[in-house]
Amino acid sequence: MVDATQDTEDDEHRTRTDDNSADTDSDSGSSSTAETAETDTEAETDTDTETEADVDTDTETETETTDEPATEPESEDASTGTESPLADADSVDTTKNVHVDPDTLEEESKGDLIKIAGKLRDRRNELNQLASERASERDDLNAKTREKVDEAQQHREKRDELNETVQEHKEKRNELNAEANELFDEVEQKKEEMNLDDGTDLEGLEEEIEDLEFKQQTEVLSPEEERELIEKIEAKREEYQQRKEKLEDNEGVEELAEKASDVRSEASKHHQKVTELADEAQEHHNEMIEAYREADEVRDEADETHERFVEAQEAADYHHEMFVEVQKRLRELDKQEEEERQTEREKEQEAAKEEAEEIYQKFKEGETLDTEDLMKLQKTGLL
Repeated sequence: MVDATQDTEDDEHRTRTDDNSADTDSDSGSSSTAETAETDTEAETDTDTETEADVDTDTETETETTDEPATEPESEDASTGTESPLADADSVDTTKNVHVDPDTLEEESKGDLIKIAGKLRDRRNELNQLASERASERDDLNAKTREKVDEAQQHREKRDELNETVQEHKEKRNELNAEANELFDEVEQKKEEMNLDDGTDLEGLEEEIEDLEFKQQTEVLSPEEERELIEKIEAKREEYQQRKEKLEDNEGVEELAEKASDVRSEASKHHQKVTELADEAQEHHNEMIEAYREADEVRDEADETHERFVEAQEAADYHHEMFVEVQKRLRELDKQEEEERQTEREKEQEAAKEEAEEIYQKFKEGETLDTEDLMKLQKTGLL
């Protein structure tokens, strides 16, 4: 038996999925979250082509796909850098952004600051809404990516199951081929021992004898020719009898040859299963590769959407930070105004107290007080 095996390894293919989340807020504050998670996916194949030429069988060819070692996962952060979102925001309408210089806030009036705070709040909320929409779109794409990866994994598992079955049939086929080869070798050995390999078989000898006898009966021969013909007929009959006796004494050879053929036939059935299942495994492998390719495409789109989400979210964060700064300045102005009012009240109270003391002194000296003077004394607690 001659075996020829060829192994071909396909390149590994992998893909990842990014799981990013967006977090938007209201007037009290805003924050952005750029999370990435990878899903390592792998596609691998091993094409095993085996050609085998055995005794009394046709050439056999099989193709089998097998799994390659897993590839170490890659991680990728889809978040952008720390550059100001107002400097480079391709997909954000920068004309609507509110530009604020923190160094000049102290120069703005309270009324202007209130207007600026309102604009910052409104723009921040718009950007948060835009970031939320993009985060939702990105999450949908990530979910689709995971679906494609799951689909690829299912094809890979089915392919591996088929490859295991292929290997089982392959081993059984090889066992049967080896057994058949041994049986056929034994048949050939017995035939050599019986000297049945050379010469004509029984049917051929019978035809030759009949032809010679027909010639003897139908043709006019000289005595010498007839004698030679009779001797030839006798020799053929003796050869026929000897060959017949050998075959009758060794009927087991034919049975052995039949058994060898049956074993070879069974091996061929297993080889047929090897070929069919290997083809089916290859189909699942091809579908796995295609699913991984589609997952890559969707994942790339999800990455782009995530970048646009981060862009909008950072712009929203900027507007929120400026909103907080303006609010802080407004609180400072409110505090200053309150302090000024408090100082004014204290001055007024001190002046009223001094006036009331003067009125009270006049009262002690016996002067008559009018109603207004009495109210001032009452208000300061001197009456």
